[in-house]
Amino acid sequence: MTDHDRLSPMTRRALLGGAAASGIVMMHPFALRAATNQAHLRILETTDLHVHVFPYDYYGDKPNDTMGLARTASIIDAVRAEAANSILVDNGDFLQGNPMGDYIAYERGMKDGDMHPVIAAMNVLGYDCGTLGNHEFNYGLDFLFKVLAGASFPVVCANLTKGALAADARRDDLFLKPYILIDRMVQDGSGAAHPIRIGLIGLVPPQIMSWDAKHLQGKAMARDMVKAAEAFVPQMREDGADIVVALSHSGIGQQAYAENLENASVPLAAIDGIDAIVTGHSHLDFPGPKFDGFAGIDNAKGLISGKPGVMGGFWGSHLGLIDLLLERDGNTWRVVGSTSEARSIFHRDDSKKVVADYGDKAEVIAAAKAEHEATLAYIRTPVGRTTAPLHSYFALVADDPSVQIVSQAQTWYIKDMLKDTEWKDLPVLSAAAPFKSGGRGGAGYYTDVPAGDIAIKNVADLYLYPNTVQAVAITGAEVAEWLEMSAGIFNRIEPGSKDTDLINPDFPAYNFDVIDGVTYRIDLSQPARYDKDGKLVQPEAHRIQDLHFGGKAIDPEAKFVVATNNYRAGGGGSFPNIDSTRVIFVAPDTNRDVIVRYIVSEGTINPSADANWSFAALPGTTALFDSGPKGRDYAASVPGVRIEPAGDGAEGFARFRLLL
Repeated sequence: MTDHDRLSPMTRRALLGGAAASGIVMMHPFALRAATNQAHLRILETTDLHVHVFPYDYYGDKPNDTMGLARTASIIDAVRAEAANSILVDNGDFLQGNPMGDYIAYERGMKDGDMHPVIAAMNVLGYDCGTLGNHEFNYGLDFLFKVLAGASFPVVCANLTKGALAADARRDDLFLKPYILIDRMVQDGSGAAHPIRIGLIGLVPPQIMSWDAKHLQGKAMARDMVKAAEAFVPQMREDGADIVVALSHSGIGQQAYAENLENASVPLAAIDGIDAIVTGHSHLDFPGPKFDGFAGIDNAKGLISGKPGVMGGFWGSHLGLIDLLLERDGNTWRVVGSTSEARSIFHRDDSKKVVADYGDKAEVIAAAKAEHEATLAYIRTPVGRTTAPLHSYFALVADDPSVQIVSQAQTWYIKDMLKDTEWKDLPVLSAAAPFKSGGRGGAGYYTDVPAGDIAIKNVADLYLYPNTVQAVAITGAEVAEWLEMSAGIFNRIEPGSKDTDLINPDFPAYNFDVIDGVTYRIDLSQPARYDKDGKLVQPEAHRIQDLHFGGKAIDPEAKFVVATNNYRAGGGGSFPNIDSTRVIFVAPDTNRDVIVRYIVSEGTINPSADANWSFAALPGTTALFDSGPKGRDYAASVPGVRIEPAGDGAEGFARFRLLL
């Protein structure tokens, strides 16, 4: 054994003795057919937990059988029993993402020595290693490291540096160890025990420097993930690693390398010396049909650049599994076979109802029970009233009340903040996007707040992320380009066509900004001017028509202030001409806090959408889109559009028809 990180004896018994302790189990085929000098190693992955310990939707204030580490933990117990040799890793984004995370960060706080509930829950399960995701930085570095101090497992990150990058990645002054080596004894097919050294390296998207600049600027830097791995993987091999596993908090994107990719798992997996890769960040499951046709991906075999890979969903929805058949070659091991699976914690029955496949693990529930109860009290606190329902069922096809209230609050706040500055005489617009609009979150992933009291849970529901408010100064022409980028979410619709799919599923809904304070129409007969990555692909196309301010055509040279969030103002989404150089105001307050203050200030709000945008008429043309089934209750009352039900969609969604 070396002085590198090791598991506790308790955890080792759970991993290596799990099968015997569990009685009769279905062992993985590799475990059954491994020959002498061959061994089966199983890698278990959680990713993008986002503080979802309990199977509970705090935004809806109700249980939810599709989520929760307590449910995933039951799979972990079963999966360990199927393999004689296994390790458990977490791939990041565990610290932020639901009201429990915000309650701890903003209400209870983290003093030195405090235990965070998600860490307490993870400690129960005996993780071997974890890495950082981009959302780990949302509450600042001091908060993060107080949280990590409570972890009973090592957390690694090879590309997060203290201050400037060094000339050589190996000389970077890192906040955490770039990797760890774990020494184990594994059983081969004959029952003989052999030593193996497993290397685990962690990587986080360098975009954190834009997304959380207020926490990281001047304190940290992030190196390109591929370059960091290329530097450290050979060192891991020099240090005796038999098997190297990359913990890539990065999605499965393009095959070709480009500097500072956000979704870099395909070129990462191609690095010589990496044997397997666990991925995340994208809130998807791999292997799975969503990755059919991706370059560098073998969906049938679960391979990324020819290496075993997995992506285990989000919020505990799946457990990622990579099974390796290893063969001992002299004193080293090599991979001779693999399978990958993202194993779900639930399924849908014939009526599309969610059915939980596992119960809760009592020890995980107990670890965070007190904080769960405190969070419930926190989210149920009323802050005001609304005269109209706040829902997002049609946020992608019409001006929407859930987006409207965000813009109203942002405009109210920025006008007050700028009233004594050089910008006080510029008109203030507001850009806001729907965060809960179905998509990968599922058919229930919508805001739905009835008229009446508004509680903190409803504000968190309206604004999902703890972004901070920022303002940018731009021209009328740049307002138009901002909207052109947003309009890329729609497919091109041929005039006179029937029931064309309206929404481009590859375009993130959180990049569909509606700008309040101007009026405009979107001409769907035109191709998208920009692609989802902000690249100008159709220079002659102009979907944005009749863009007006104050009842007149907008002046391309006029100056405007646009209230937005730190993600967009920092360049998030790659909107044309929008980056940190255009920022004129950086608020100390989160968008959620601003919404709460606005509602408290107003007492009673009227968030009815004002239909400041609409689609240009295409007579005789229809298009289809999906939304939540409860959207049927509101379809007839959506301003500015004609919508009718069109049957059932896939995976619990309802289908609707837009009459253009």
